[in-house]
Parts: sequence; C-alpha cells; structure tokens
Amino acid sequence: MKQKIHVFISGIVQGVGYRIWTKTEADKLNLTGWIKNLPDGRVEAVFQGEASAVIEMLKRCRQGPRSAKVNQIESVEEASEEFNDFQIVS
Repeated sequence: MKQKIHVFISGIVQGVGYRIWTKTEADKLNLTGWIKNLPDGRVEAVFQGEASAVIEMLKRCRQGPRSAKVNQIESVEEASEEFNDFQIVS
C-alpha cells in the first residue's frame, strides 16, 4: 500500500550533506518525492512509496548523515500523488 508523508526536519541539517544523503537513502528504498532546504534552517521533504519503506525512511531521517544533528521531525500523512522519482529541489 502506498503512503505519502510530508516532513519538516529541524537541527543541524543544512550544510552537512543532509539533502544528498536523503536522496541516496530514498533511492535505496525506491521512494519518490522531494527534499529542499528552508530559509529558517529546517529541511522539508515528501516521501512516497510502500508504507514500510516510508516508515524506514523516517527512522533513517532521525539519524541523518554523520555530520547532522537532528533535533526534531514533524510529519503529516497526506493523500498520494504521482512523482516519477526522488529529487532535490530549491
């Protein structure tokens, strides 16, 4: 079953390779969606795919890449939409 989740990640998540790391992890899990930096220092992302893969991605996002320090993740489940792949957007 497909699931889509919209997340906001707070902490030291910009300037540490968080977006490229997330794209790599999302690709490994066959997820689609996008990720971008926000002006307030957070990262915003949408993950869509099999529910188990989305849940796994949230677990991975709590850890992040080695240089990151995640303080908080806010998430909201949303209605599915069609994405072709996972992209880093600006």
